[in-house]
Amino acid sequence: MVIFAGICCPEQGFVFLVMQKVKIHPEGATLSRIVVGAWRWHMSSSQQVETLIKTSLATGVTSFDHADIYGNYSCEEVFGNALRGNSALRDEIEIVTKCGIKLLSEKRPDHRIKHYDTSKEHIVWSVENSLKMLATDRIEVLLLHRPDPLLNPVEVAEAFTVLKQQGKVLHFGVSNFTTAQFEMLQSFLPFSLVTNQIELSLFKCESFFDGTVDALMKHRIGPMAWSPLGGGKHFHDARINDALQNLSNHYRCTPTQLLLAWLLRHPSSIFPILGTTKPERIEEGAKSIGLHLERPHWFEMLKWVTERDVA
Repeated sequence: MVIFAGICCPEQGFVFLVMQKVKIHPEGATLSRIVVGAWRWHMSSSQQVETLIKTSLATGVTSFDHADIYGNYSCEEVFGNALRGNSALRDEIEIVTKCGIKLLSEKRPDHRIKHYDTSKEHIVWSVENSLKMLATDRIEVLLLHRPDPLLNPVEVAEAFTVLKQQGKVLHFGVSNFTTAQFEMLQSFLPFSLVTNQIELSLFKCESFFDGTVDALMKHRIGPMAWSPLGGGKHFHDARINDALQNLSNHYRCTPTQLLLAWLLRHPSSIFPILGTTKPERIEEGAKSIGLHLERPHWFEMLKWVTERDVA
């Protein structure tokens, strides 16, 4: 069940809603509907990161998305340093992180080529290292970062089961998996995968039509959407940018809020990941929760990118 409290926002022409918590899957985890991504937070100081965390919490955003490789293996540690300076923050947040990619990096001199590693040994080691970097004793959701052609589902199941039994990871999911890859891995697990984090935006919406999102809905799974603003593609297309601005004026909101509202309007209960290092952008994104996009406007926005009516 989702519970919201309404707050009037007269300067923006809509009532925005303060998030409580939403189950991403019936078995968990419980996350804020807007998630903040920390993939560039290595460029911020511990004090700045603490400000970003506190700003997020003030808007009702309690969930943070990480990966071991973000910031050349440094974002988790920067985030963890902020928690070390204010340990009380840990119990107010949920941490999502990923593993399975090995980058070429001076921090990993044994890596000879960029590759994937979803072996039991690497998954367990990655979790132990992320716990240390993040200054925490548990990870709410662990995701396999990319599909690995050498993924052995028996090994993955063993790693996940051990980590769950130890209480080090509460829930598991995947990222960038096809439906077939998701279903294959799920068939080897004694518990449910709780999400598939995919690229999803107005500008990258194939997953709405190729069965990816439908399959997640079948299992009552909320997708996590990375790059929900399409990487600012509208800034490079005057036609779409003008249309977006005009419709934003109609709703008396910002283009960012409108693009997030387009995703939030979908019945699959999408969790957009807002990647930013600016507190004001977090506040802006959080207010999109209260923007109800009318059905014709949803299809009008779709037509901006497809340049055709639906059949």
